[in-house]
Amino acid sequence: MQKINIQFTLFSAFYSPLISAMSGGFLKEEGLAPEWSVAAPGVSAIAALEDGSVHVIQSALSQGFNSLARGETPLAVHFAQINEMDGFFITGRDPDPDFTWDKLEGAEVVMFKGGQPNAMFRYACHKAGIAYDRIIPVTPGSAADIDQAFRAGKGQYVQQQGPFPQQLEADGIGHIVAQVGKQIGPCGFSSLAATRQWLASDMAHAFMRAYTKTRAYINDTPASEIARAEQSYFPDIGEDVLAKCIASYQQLGCWSRHVEITRAAFEATLDIFAYNGLLEERWPWDKICCAPPGAN
Repeated sequence: MQKINIQFTLFSAFYSPLISAMSGGFLKEEGLAPEWSVAAPGVSAIAALEDGSVHVIQSALSQGFNSLARGETPLAVHFAQINEMDGFFITGRDPDPDFTWDKLEGAEVVMFKGGQPNAMFRYACHKAGIAYDRIIPVTPGSAADIDQAFRAGKGQYVQQQGPFPQQLEADGIGHIVAQVGKQIGPCGFSSLAATRQWLASDMAHAFMRAYTKTRAYINDTPASEIARAEQSYFPDIGEDVLAKCIASYQQLGCWSRHVEITRAAFEATLDIFAYNGLLEERWPWDKICCAPPGAN
């Protein structure tokens, strides 16, 4: 078996296509023994590519925007998609089957202060026809800090990726009222990235074969079975809670079957970052992306 090192920028069930490549045994079938890690808070997974300690990272297209804006050629090339939609949920204190986004105006929302999660949330508000500036943001820090703050009583609503919201529901603390992805629609939200040198390797081709099989598995397999396989990756989350989360993402359609980063999804992400004033120019797809290994 050949060891492959994988690093996540953030770790949640939203990234199940990559997690399941490990938990479902698909990498092992290709002769790859995965070791995984999560980047330290405030540290980009790009650093791990730079020092050669990892082969593949979970990242986002916007990482490439920043490098290009500095006049640099991005080290990381985004070669496959993980999620084609935003995966954040909005959870409120009380059940609200009639929730509308205008209820966020004037309310305290525990959320991410910046980066892609905030840019996407602002764009969702725009699409919903509400004023983001009328929301009262509470920004305690990391995903864990956000969860702890809401559990401690801060905020009327909270912005989180799964399975945090599903666990809040299971604990009787909150109730999911909306999904940000439904408001925005398809876009290039998160992706796999690596160096061009690694992408030309036999390991990259083996990884891609495994990942392509995983994309079919993640769509065709009952959420309960996926959750059972992934359970050890989420020791603090109940298996039934994890299954509920995975089912929500399957229904959302963020894990589309194709592996490539489409130009349509890329352009949608450019639209979102341009709306937020975070884009120096509309960078070409091939400055940031490439076809998956073996696609040519």
